[in-house]
Amino acid sequence: MHAMQYTITLPADYDMDVIRRRVAAKGSLLDDFPDLGLKAYLIRERGREGSPVNEYAPFYLWNGTAGLGRFLWGGSGFGGIVADFGRPTVRHWIGAAATAGPEPAGGPPRTAVRRTGTVPDGADPAGSMARAAAELSALAGTPGLHSAAVALDPHHWELVHFSLWADTAPADLPGDRYQVLHLSAPGLAELTLADRTAGATR
Repeated sequence: MHAMQYTITLPADYDMDVIRRRVAAKGSLLDDFPDLGLKAYLIRERGREGSPVNEYAPFYLWNGTAGLGRFLWGGSGFGGIVADFGRPTVRHWIGAAATAGPEPAGGPPRTAVRRTGTVPDGADPAGSMARAAAELSALAGTPGLHSAAVALDPHHWELVHFSLWADTAPADLPGDRYQVLHLSAPGLAELTLADRTAGATR
């Protein structure tokens, strides 16, 4: 599994309905994209849920790198972003674990939370990853959870925790909060099945 996100920060007076219309028109194009576990089409709006900015920030979980590459440079999808907004920096993390929550089949999620943190300098990452996996496991049974994942960028030793929620995320869950405009999830079952299989062999 691989996690990926790029963010497009928009002017303070930007009409976010432009992004809503864009996603309504194009979001379903990735509903059966090869190797895609899920793509959550995310926005933040200035002044809502504590956001200081208007932002379009889709988040991806990939089951394989062939599809990821095809999306970025194979003429499938990302070229439209580059043409309309310029080429954003694409952040990438190696997936560690993913889980389905109690609500994966109860309709599309409405909100998402993303939190990042760092593995302390000089520390063995094993302890940080074990704690992140335990946190994910504890979150899995939370009412309203659609799905969640944890991943690591070993270049910057950055951890990312990502979760999707059927409605409003728990108020005490830390992180940046997003609205979900659409979810393409052709490989969601494969993401969570791989995690369960890994857990059985650990």
